[in-house]
Amino acid sequence: MKKGDRVSVVDDAISGVITDIEGDSVTVLTTDDFEMQFLKNELVVITGAISETDIMQEDISKILSEKQTKKPKPSKKVKPKDRKRPPMVVDLHIHQLVKHPKRMSNHEMLVLQTDTAKHKLDFAIDKKIQRIVFVHGVGEGVLKAELEYLFRRYDNVKYYEADYKEYGRGATEVYVYQNKTP
Repeated sequence: MKKGDRVSVVDDAISGVITDIEGDSVTVLTTDDFEMQFLKNELVVITGAISETDIMQEDISKILSEKQTKKPKPSKKVKPKDRKRPPMVVDLHIHQLVKHPKRMSNHEMLVLQTDTAKHKLDFAIDKKIQRIVFVHGVGEGVLKAELEYLFRRYDNVKYYEADYKEYGRGATEVYVYQNKTP
């Protein structure tokens, strides 16, 4: 490490340029124009760093195009008795899935919720359950967007807003086509 090196703090989202080194103490001018003191073992030198703008535009458009590919929806006849069968209801509110949600980060909660949804959807397909209602709540819409991405990956399902009178605004119903032809 030397003056002028770009560094990043190991356990924090802080980066900047070294302005002074005295023994094990390093002074860093952060990207927010604050001078902060760190120990050498708390810093990592950034070499050949790629800025976010170099990769973000291409990656974002690629990811969005992958997520937005629509699959043709097969049309299947549904027996009248199957239309009236009550749906399987899966509540994805985090307090329904774990005892102590405050110990989890937002990312951990989202991963748990999407994994639970995938597991329940696979279970329903395996057990030939045609209708599943996922109660996700309103919130900021992050979980709903992830669920829609998950549902688009299945050829034999369609999804839509669940009955407002019964579940409110924060629920999505999934219909599984059971006789999907390869």
